[in-house]
Amino acid sequence: MDAQSRGRADEIDPADQWVLNPRTGNYELQLDHSAAQQPTVAPPRRSRRRAPAPATPTAPSPAVPKPRRGDGPPGGRRGGRSRKAGGASERRRKRLAITGGTVAFLLVGGSVGAYLYFEHLNSNLNVIDTGRKAGSFKKDQPINILVIGTDKRSGAGNQGYGDANSVGHADTTILFHVSKDRSNATALSIPRDLITDIPVCPTKVDGAVKDIPATKATRFNNSLGQEGRDPGCTMRTVEELTGVPVDNFMMVDFNAVKSLSTAVGGVPVCVEKDVKDQASKLDLKAGEHRLEGEQALAFVRTRHAFGLKSDLDRIKTQQQFLGSMMREMKSKETLTSPKKFFSLAEAATKSLTVDQGLGSIGKLTDLAGELKDIDLKNVTFTTLPVLDNPNDPPNQNLTVVVNSAQADPLLEMIRGDVSLTEVEKQKEAAKEAADSEAKSKQDALLQGNRAPAGDVRVEVYNGGGPSGSASTTLTWLQQSKGVYRASNHGNAAVKLGSTQLEYAPNQADQARALADMMGLSAAALKIGTTDAAPKAPMKLTLGADFKEPGAPLNPASATPQQAPEGLQRLEADKAVCAR
Repeated sequence: MDAQSRGRADEIDPADQWVLNPRTGNYELQLDHSAAQQPTVAPPRRSRRRAPAPATPTAPSPAVPKPRRGDGPPGGRRGGRSRKAGGASERRRKRLAITGGTVAFLLVGGSVGAYLYFEHLNSNLNVIDTGRKAGSFKKDQPINILVIGTDKRSGAGNQGYGDANSVGHADTTILFHVSKDRSNATALSIPRDLITDIPVCPTKVDGAVKDIPATKATRFNNSLGQEGRDPGCTMRTVEELTGVPVDNFMMVDFNAVKSLSTAVGGVPVCVEKDVKDQASKLDLKAGEHRLEGEQALAFVRTRHAFGLKSDLDRIKTQQQFLGSMMREMKSKETLTSPKKFFSLAEAATKSLTVDQGLGSIGKLTDLAGELKDIDLKNVTFTTLPVLDNPNDPPNQNLTVVVNSAQADPLLEMIRGDVSLTEVEKQKEAAKEAADSEAKSKQDALLQGNRAPAGDVRVEVYNGGGPSGSASTTLTWLQQSKGVYRASNHGNAAVKLGSTQLEYAPNQADQARALADMMGLSAAALKIGTTDAAPKAPMKLTLGADFKEPGAPLNPASATPQQAPEGLQRLEADKAVCAR
């Protein structure tokens, strides 16, 4: 996306456009700088105290909202504002500021800004139809947003960083998981040089859907840009890799780091030693710095300045930068600066590409509302655990592979909505009570009649078990258990950590019978809300806990409650020095 080709609305500082109207005693918005003595008055609100002042018609600014009578300048309480009006405005501004601060991380070092709700910002957004069914996060469920930073070199502001003709890769990818109760979040970085499989990717081109073939054993970053793959393909790759369903994506390019770090007034960073990296052009003395623009971009791009000078060390640097950005967004200096609010809103939306499910300011505002109360101490950055690829040439650690011993329990925690941080004790107690009540209700699903095996109808999917699990399970059900109305439907669209049986209320007797055969716990049963048609089948999805037919399966309570030992992690509220 060309983040600098959408207009020049950001050349005017909206915070300087408010003047005192001597006729009303209120601060009002002046859009024409050449008419300093003729303030523009927007349509007033109804008032019982006095009639509205006359207005001079003027086209609305694309960078600022229409003011309302009685409102003061964005900078604070002044002039003839009443105490009541001032308090309401201040509360509204603070609420919006917090919203912008908490969603800052989602833009890879940026913020959607405090004025997301302004309809004129919609035109800044770039929306991609991924060919997936348009949907979005749900307010009463965990949220999984994929944040993609592309290294695309084309477009104004993106050139001068290597291959000018590059269409871009998934250079920086973070799966941002928000807990169901909105008390915590996990930000999982996925290394760009990870060797993985890229699935078949249906991609919309000129209104028609084209299937881009699957690729085996390739770098993860090839899931975007290469062979025409769009961000929807990166979403599918992450789902295959992690077993975590992705709700939506957000994508930014090089311009985002430059413009957003500048809009917030610079991002504080710390380095333990002098740094001079010719590749990224990062040149810093040991100590603390406040970076913006090209310097900020150099900091998050460097792969030769810190640690073992690898992409994994660059990920740590990026996480430190993002944590600092989040803290800066929630600081008093940002919360009380109208100038920063407007600048961030413009810079963020101009830098942002989203899917249809987040394709409006209103939808982004809804997302920000879901995130605004998460304490930064409960936001954890971590990286998918990996090992050097044993197939690389000797002494050339070019790529990495998943370290299953650490990655499996970590991903199980994310799928099970388990926090990597300590959340408030009250919420923990409330969660335990709710879990106990939910378990009692779930256990009740196994109480009741069982249908004869010949009456059980079920479709079998492999959603994480060994290769061929659906086929072997079908054979076992038909030949050993007499379930002749079972059918094999191959691989599931999404991997699951635990085996799951989905059924309708009027199929409960079939579900209990199949649960007995398969060794399913009550936690594996998922009952619907409406009855199924008379001959409709149930849906059995074999998860990562499935080993072989007939072997008892792990209940959901087996989800790890502690992060694997040695896991790389960083809480967003902690400032650390890069080294």
